[in-house]
Amino acid sequence: MFDSPLSASAYEVLQVDPAADDEELRRAYRLRLRQTHPDTGGDAAVFVQVQRAWELVGTAEARAAYDRGHGFGAEPAPEWSGWRPPAPRADTRPRARSYGHPGGWRRERYLTLVREWVGRGVTVEDPYDPALVRSAPHHLRRLLADALAEEETARTVADLGMGYTVWHDVAASGRDGDPDVKLDHIVLGPSGLFGILSEDFGGPVGVRRGEIVGEGIPEGSVAGLLARMRVVSRAARVKFTGAIVVLPDEDVDEAIQELGRVKGIPVALVSRSALATVLRRGLPGARAIGGTELFEIRTRLQHTAQFV
Repeated sequence: MFDSPLSASAYEVLQVDPAADDEELRRAYRLRLRQTHPDTGGDAAVFVQVQRAWELVGTAEARAAYDRGHGFGAEPAPEWSGWRPPAPRADTRPRARSYGHPGGWRRERYLTLVREWVGRGVTVEDPYDPALVRSAPHHLRRLLADALAEEETARTVADLGMGYTVWHDVAASGRDGDPDVKLDHIVLGPSGLFGILSEDFGGPVGVRRGEIVGEGIPEGSVAGLLARMRVVSRAARVKFTGAIVVLPDEDVDEAIQELGRVKGIPVALVSRSALATVLRRGLPGARAIGGTELFEIRTRLQHTAQFV
């Protein structure tokens, strides 16, 4: 919950200073429970966040560990690794064919901009230091959060096996050449051809009229995904069978939420842990692909896909 670069810290959720003593922290927790309890008109999602925050800092031992790992104390936190590039896997099982570098463009952009933000002549020893990330401007934390989300999706898709092919960070800007206009993932398998958007907005989301809504969420996330899919579809002369938006488990009310058909394409909002299930079984109304057709689609995408 609090490992996302965009997530509020446990202290922010409890609305208390990180330097507060144990009694102040306890009073803040009780107050936030009353304010957020659903029976008194509070938000159920925030109520759960308050309880989770207390689990993380409610005892001396838990609070000390949390502070070390999230940069709230004077001591460094060498054990923290949640925002670092993942280590190579030793798993030798057959994996999906994979092309491109998931999250790579946003990782590189984050590293460049965080050094510019710190200032010239200042050495950034650890660009993933929790205290540094927490204090960075929102747009930098968003870049890192998106990179992490794409990497998580890539790991899930790779485990689907050799019957699937996935392309990451596929350019979808048409003629304008903007490297940020891309499809996070294209997944091809027996259940269909899917365009996937991996996101982490740092908090709960809702759905209204086929779009994702919530605090700080940019408008048109689903529309943007479909527009980028159309660019790739025209270039490769392939037809997508579904669109998927993947979010962290704790930010969605339902593991799989179907948003209906948009311009003829089934769209779903899916929790990270449910993604493999959806990609194996497909979406309602999404046409399965097999045999020669699957080979032809893979060949066309291989010949036309460009990466950012």
